Amino acid sequence: MSSETITRQIVRIDEALCTGCGVCVSPCAEGAIQIVDGKAKVIREELCDGAGFCLGVCPTGALTLEERETVPFDHEAAEPIMAQKKANYIAQHCFNCGASEDAAPLLPVRTKGDSTWVCTRCLPALIHG
Repeated sequence: MSSETITRQIVRIDEALCTGCGVCVSPCAEGAIQIVDGKAKVIREELCDGAGFCLGVCPTGALTLEERETVPFDHEAAEPIMAQKKANYIAQHCFNCGASEDAAPLLPVRTKGDSTWVCTRCLPALIHG
C-alpha cells in the first residue's frame, strides 16, 4: 500500500448517531465498513471508493461523504474482497413490487422511517405519486 495521500471523497461515520445495526456493511462491496466494538467503522480507507451505497441504508443518518486528504482507493486490495462477497451473494428485493435485483436495478431508499430497496421501475411512482 502506498503512503501517498490525495484529496477525495470518503465515507464518514458519526459514532454518536451509529447504533451498530450493521445495515451499511452489506452495501459496501469493497469491505471497507465493519462493525467494531458495536459501531460501524471504516476499517481501511484504501477500500472505501466513496461511492456511498452505504449512505442510503443507514436508518439513523450516521453515514455521510466527506472530501478530505486520505490514501487513494486501492482496486487491487478490493478485488478479492469483492469476489468473496459475490460468492456469498443474496439478491435484495424491491419493497414495493418484490422484484429481485437480478431482474431490475435496485436503489437504496428511505420510506416511512425505514431504509430499504426500490427497483427502477417503481421509483418513478414514488417520485411522482
